[in-house]
Amino acid sequence: MPALKQYLYCAQAQGVDYLPLLEMVGVDSAILKDNNRSISSSAMQRLVILLAQASGDACLGLHAARYVEPASYSVLGYITMSCANLAEVIVKIPIYEKIVGDMGVSSTLNLPDHVLLSWTCQFTDKMARRHEVETVIASWYQYARNFLHVEASFADCIWLEHAPPDDPALLAEYADIFNCEVLFNQQASGILVRRDMLDRPLPQANEKLLKTLLDHAAQMVVDMDCNKTVTEQVKDMLRLMLKDSTPSSTLIADKLGMSGRTLQRKLQDEGSHYKVILNELRLELALYYLRNTLLSLENIAGKLGYTEPRSFYRSFKQWTGRTAGSYRASVTSPPQY
Repeated sequence: MPALKQYLYCAQAQGVDYLPLLEMVGVDSAILKDNNRSISSSAMQRLVILLAQASGDACLGLHAARYVEPASYSVLGYITMSCANLAEVIVKIPIYEKIVGDMGVSSTLNLPDHVLLSWTCQFTDKMARRHEVETVIASWYQYARNFLHVEASFADCIWLEHAPPDDPALLAEYADIFNCEVLFNQQASGILVRRDMLDRPLPQANEKLLKTLLDHAAQMVVDMDCNKTVTEQVKDMLRLMLKDSTPSSTLIADKLGMSGRTLQRKLQDEGSHYKVILNELRLELALYYLRNTLLSLENIAGKLGYTEPRSFYRSFKQWTGRTAGSYRASVTSPPQY
């Protein structure tokens, strides 16, 4: 709902009565009262197109970013506000973004002196995709400036995968939203951030509040995953809880509302085992952190629940046949841009 409301508020400010448009795509306006509700991807795409047509705004997605607020990202918005720095924000977003919706996937790309915070849209309609990409990237920028209180110069450049607008006069709209250069027809869409900005402290960092918010987010993910297999539920719960130390199977079972014995039996019925799931997730996260973050090997070990980095080094070598350092070196060669 919060993602949808950005478009609705923007169109309404331009004189559009959006209620008939909601009806056209089969969305009951009553659900707007509950930020935890959602609509289908197909309905969202159709509605974005209808709103753009009704408003006559070729940059509706870009302008919708002006209506971003912490609630636009559900609990993830408040999680990012409580993080110590942008580096921590980058690590948290891919883990919890499913709470916001399934419109796209976030990732990072390491370049020589920068990191590209990118987003890949899942929309299939070309026009809806363009609006959604611009909404997300512009919202990230506005959110970082207005709510994380990051200085304006944190972004060196904006990358957009699509072509510039047909009307050159509209380029001024992009300059009004972004306080930096905007490049079109790029290999990805995202914000190019100077590497030295990642470790600068965020003024609202709050470690105690962050822990409370993460616990709440974990419960939200559990509720969303109720129709998944037990194996998938265990993996998702481990994804949220795996940090500094390894949660026991008994603790995971308790979080999922069952006994440890019941969890073990259900996993066996699915041909799985807690230790196997744990190691699969550790490898998945290790590969992600090595490819997409600047975290040290020691920090990665901690985030995977290892109390000793050497244990992580041995496990990674056993899983992949190579060291973590050599793997990172092989996948972080910067592309041409």
